[in-house]
Amino acid sequence: MLLSLLRTHLRPYRSAITVIVVLQFVQTLANLYLPGLNADIIDNGIVKGDTDYILEVGGMMLGVTVLQVVCTIVAVYFGARTAMALGRDLRTAVFARVQTFAAREVAEFGAPTLITRSTNDVQQVQMLVLMTFTFMVAAPIMCVGGIVMALRQDVELSGLIVVIIPVLVISVGLVIARMRPLFRTMQTRLDGINRVLREQIMGIRVIRAFVKEEYEGERFDEANVLYRDVAIATGRLMALMFPIVMLVMNVSSVAVIWFGGHRVASGDLQVGTMTAFLAYLIQILMSVMMATFMFMLVPRAEVAAERISEVLDTEPSISPPDEPVERTLSGGYVDIVDASYAYPGAEEPVLHNVELIARPGETTAIIGSTGSGKSTLLSLIPRLFDATSGEVRVGGVDVRDVRPDDVWAHIGLVPQRPYLFTGTVASNLRYGRTDATDDELWEALDIAQARDFVEAMPEGLDAPIAQGGTNVSGGQRQRLAIARAIVKRPSLYLFDDSFSALDYATDAALRRALASITAGSAVIVVAQRVSTIRAAHRIVVLEEGRVVGTGTHGELMEGCETYREIVLSQLTEEEAA
Repeated sequence: MLLSLLRTHLRPYRSAITVIVVLQFVQTLANLYLPGLNADIIDNGIVKGDTDYILEVGGMMLGVTVLQVVCTIVAVYFGARTAMALGRDLRTAVFARVQTFAAREVAEFGAPTLITRSTNDVQQVQMLVLMTFTFMVAAPIMCVGGIVMALRQDVELSGLIVVIIPVLVISVGLVIARMRPLFRTMQTRLDGINRVLREQIMGIRVIRAFVKEEYEGERFDEANVLYRDVAIATGRLMALMFPIVMLVMNVSSVAVIWFGGHRVASGDLQVGTMTAFLAYLIQILMSVMMATFMFMLVPRAEVAAERISEVLDTEPSISPPDEPVERTLSGGYVDIVDASYAYPGAEEPVLHNVELIARPGETTAIIGSTGSGKSTLLSLIPRLFDATSGEVRVGGVDVRDVRPDDVWAHIGLVPQRPYLFTGTVASNLRYGRTDATDDELWEALDIAQARDFVEAMPEGLDAPIAQGGTNVSGGQRQRLAIARAIVKRPSLYLFDDSFSALDYATDAALRRALASITAGSAVIVVAQRVSTIRAAHRIVVLEEGRVVGTGTHGELMEGCETYREIVLSQLTEEEAA
């Protein structure tokens, strides 16, 4: 999975990678050439007392060193740029894929793990690529070159390499084999920390209201301890790696000096040759150590790549049609015909054979008890969910036959939980229409009964809005979300219980003001409060996902017992009449 991911996303950087490989090859050859020159200085210069030879070969060594340094700097520069570009591309790809997800895919993954996958997981892959370009490209060249150069120096001493390298590889391999499952557990437990932290930040008011700071602290400690335990277990294994490598390296050096010393004493080997061989052996072991360091990163990067690929390979349940209908969905005509919907794996559908119509200039209301499927029904229209059977038509066209963007372009949605983005009042309202003028924004605020509190802010339209709109009250947040939909001037307004945080007077005033701008548009309202929808042209009553009544307020009071019970639970008989 890791190789497949890298092959796909590094393809645009083949030229840069070629430059990196060439430069690393040159600097490694230069590194391999230096011990031989050093041996020549010892055997032909120092031993014979030839100062001119020492200066000549020393100058060559200096030149080779400069070349090595320049190649290394340029290679690291290009390697870092390529690794950072890969991280940027992966984050962009994950973000773009998540943007195509329907509510179903987002719920299946969960926000905490999606955040971790687009940040920490991408960082692990990015770090592996950076280390590969910095160390791993040079390591195999140095290892093979070092073996060849060591054989050129002395074949008998090279027999030590046959013993040393397998011992090192087997020792390191055993440690790495135990590390891989621990890295997977680490990423999963990091998801857990993100989930708990996200819940606590989002629910800080509830936590304080119920005096649950101590309990939530224990929850976070538990998640933190679980992550700590697996991180310590991983760290212990990682701590074994370098001592093993250093032990093998030092024992190897001692062995070379021991056996080489005896041969120098017998006259079979020169001191410079033994010194060069020792340098090449160190280079070989250093290359193995660099590869070892890389292998420490590979297991975690593999796990991260698998998690990233899971997101990238997930096909959204709601996708554009292969041959979309080229038609403008204007007029606000909505027809839901015999539609049912069941969540994946659910035993029973949430909606059963629902029928609903909405027409321009009319208000269609949906009411029912909690859990009756009101919000799910409304979500079928902008295609946040796809009906599992039946049809949802907007402008006379099945929404599955039209590009999702074309459907959304004609809909102004105010969700049940209105969300505001970090920015200003104006930037949030212009989510509806980017070219809206200030006058149009104030008009929308007037209609949404939000002008007074926006004017009271020192900066007015430029007043800052915190993430999620947490620096304004629930009712203000709801009114700003309604104003955002009004700015768009869509042909279809969808209000998902959008008036619940408003007092009765503000609710009534807002609905009266809305009537002036929705005369040519269809309005569909989900509501719990009877006063909000009693004047609707058409009221659809849901009970356990089934339509049990459709009509005006007066008709349903006479012919629908479910609706009558809802009304009388909120109003007296006289008020209902």
